[in-house]
Amino acid sequence: MTADRHTDRRARRRTRGGDRAARPVSHRRRPAVRGARPLLAMALSAFLLVGVCAATGIAWDPLSGAPERNATAHGAAAPQAAGPGPAPDTGTAAPQPEQSPAPTKGAAAKGNPEGALDSGAGRPAGALPFDMPQPAALRSGEAGRKLVFAHYFTPYPLSLDNAGADNDYYTRNYLNPDGESGKHGRYGGLLRDRPLPVTPKSGDWEYANLQQEVRTARAAGIDGFTLDLLSLSGKNWDRSNLLMAAARSVDPSFKIMLMPDMTSLKTDDPRVLAGAIATLAEASAAHRLPDGRLVVSPFKAEAKNVAWWTEVIDVLKTDHGIRTAFVPLFLDFGAHSGDFAPISHGFSEWGSRSYVGQESSTRDVQRAHGMGKIWMQPVSVQDARPNQGIYDEAGNTATLRATWTRAIEDGADWVQLTTWNDYSEGSQFAPSLHNGHAYLDLTSYYLTRFKTGSWPEIVRDTLYLSARTQFADADPTGGQSLVMSLRRGSAPARDTVEVLSFLTEAASVRTTVGTAQGGHDAPAGIHSKLLPLKAGTSAAHVVRDGKASAKVDLPFRVDHKVEVQDLQYYAATSGREP
Repeated sequence: MTADRHTDRRARRRTRGGDRAARPVSHRRRPAVRGARPLLAMALSAFLLVGVCAATGIAWDPLSGAPERNATAHGAAAPQAAGPGPAPDTGTAAPQPEQSPAPTKGAAAKGNPEGALDSGAGRPAGALPFDMPQPAALRSGEAGRKLVFAHYFTPYPLSLDNAGADNDYYTRNYLNPDGESGKHGRYGGLLRDRPLPVTPKSGDWEYANLQQEVRTARAAGIDGFTLDLLSLSGKNWDRSNLLMAAARSVDPSFKIMLMPDMTSLKTDDPRVLAGAIATLAEASAAHRLPDGRLVVSPFKAEAKNVAWWTEVIDVLKTDHGIRTAFVPLFLDFGAHSGDFAPISHGFSEWGSRSYVGQESSTRDVQRAHGMGKIWMQPVSVQDARPNQGIYDEAGNTATLRATWTRAIEDGADWVQLTTWNDYSEGSQFAPSLHNGHAYLDLTSYYLTRFKTGSWPEIVRDTLYLSARTQFADADPTGGQSLVMSLRRGSAPARDTVEVLSFLTEAASVRTTVGTAQGGHDAPAGIHSKLLPLKAGTSAAHVVRDGKASAKVDLPFRVDHKVEVQDLQYYAATSGREP
């Protein structure tokens, strides 16, 4: 899709908005399929060459066919972009020059203002507004039956090349609109955020980084990952196997639910998929029910019919001795649940990424339970996909709170956080450069309620501050021709700063948004205050009895003129050091 970068793009967005208003639509559909994947021949070629490259200190790029210097022998796996319509061009990329400077364009230009690093240490004391229960308390009794998983997307681990954040693969090629020889320039770069940078490691750094992600998730109260199986060979497959081992080494109780991605996997042979599942199931980290059945939860299960899945289940049992608890995840639960019920232990759906329309999940849970099945509820924070030209209005933290509320009040059995780290969808809960630990820390509060049945006592004042760094209707001034428009069914776009307070007692909250200073009274407990977005940075602090306590700064500046469109919400928490 091409258009003039100013007048025509804005007119198109207004036209689309009018169409959306006229047509009712289900918010629960995920109208996206994952795009083009590396061909098997390319993956095999990369495999044959990796030994030579490792010996020479060159990383081989399986998509470009060109060696990239200044990188580790592991190289960087190209992510599989999610989305309907044409996938990003995967043409040949030129090698990076020696000591390539960090770019100053796009999302990369925002930099790392505080030199933030994910040290891998445990959650610091006082990070949360409540005292987090120990993992054993969340895994025993009734709490242990309420499971929370986070959707793990293998293309975006903590690091792709073990380089420093100023010049690593994320910075050079994914945040930079000119990265990967400009193939993402049409939509302003592949990503708008990235994992919170980590210090380069010696030895098996990929394994160590995966262990660190498991520790981070466990500290948040998460029971395991749902592992998006994008391919049955190549880098993403290797990383899947490595994650299984990393989970076992960190915590034998941390489980990995296998989720074959039916928008990505190319096999039509049930035996091929069954064999791959059986290989991963050999790892003790593979999630099984107490009765020993292996949980298999395919993404977009309706891509194959019930007879096909029945054969997968039968082959697992007869050829591999594996009994299966089948929990299909649908993009359209209502249309397919009846057909799949006879072979299913439970159901799930991908869900909506906007805070409106979440009440429909009540019907889904009731329908699943009425069939005698468990329900895995999607919980999300936001969704913005530059390479697809769509986004949902998350309303600061409103979507996170609304989806958790539905999981709690509707009696969901399990929860899936969608997603842990799919940065191409902007849906990450994992600690990131632009959100720190804010969304994960917030999730720990609702997770504790979901698992224990009781709201945690707020024992320390904590503030969460969220805002975009540009206005929703801002036109990018760079070379971006594909701009994001609201997905049909989303809440309307808004330009707001949210101060979300967790207070032990009523207090005054003083705020600064750009040059505007103000304040409001906030009650004990949880309170959300919306303020108009303004150019500049934002901050807030709590004042009680004349004394200041919790303080939070959102250091990313809001501008009227922007080079690249970025509609993700940025967030910060007073519970963490800046």
